[in-house]
Amino acid sequence: MDLSPIRETIREALQEEHRSGLLANLLSTRLASLHPAIQLPDGNTPDTLLHFISAYIEQVPELIEAAAAVARETGLEAHIEPLLRVAVQFFKAPLHAEAGLAALLDDAYLAQRLIEEVNDRYLAQLGRPLIPLDNTTANLLAHQLIGEPFANALDQAVFDSVDGLLDPSRLSAAEQVACRDHLGDQQLQDAWHHWPCLSRQLGVGLQLGSGTSAG
Repeated sequence: MDLSPIRETIREALQEEHRSGLLANLLSTRLASLHPAIQLPDGNTPDTLLHFISAYIEQVPELIEAAAAVARETGLEAHIEPLLRVAVQFFKAPLHAEAGLAALLDDAYLAQRLIEEVNDRYLAQLGRPLIPLDNTTANLLAHQLIGEPFANALDQAVFDSVDGLLDPSRLSAAEQVACRDHLGDQQLQDAWHHWPCLSRQLGVGLQLGSGTSAG
């Protein structure tokens, strides 16, 4: 799967943002209207949000490649690759007239949520996620930054894609045992420790209510 076009699109968007500062300016105007659940560290809050969005977008190609590698190693390639191609397609089909990082945030959200949903389906069926990476808080933050009802429409697009292309229950008993054993391998678990939790790394979190926060 050639992800160089996605990487080039992201690189160009980051360069354009560096030149224009369009998204940084937009974030500055939206700070007062951000959902109160979003918790930012003290200081340059627009810069913190811009850093989070940039890292969230840049993570997508690596996440797709990692999911593809695990799928090959577990014999799930035929099941997973069609969904990963959908994630790639999100970056090739503009959702609306926005440009630059603002538009790529929507695309990245679709791709990240799709992989999160795949993880959830395999966790329910096998007791283990395809990728032991928890980006739930990062995705919730992106949802809040995109805003409703559009973010809800993106979620529905993810559900429709996964429902149409993935059914872990179709795996045979032998396939389920082999996949469960591989996904539980300690070396595989250790290999994921280098992946950052973006929200925690950047000091951005969500106040979920009753004094409970996520990050």
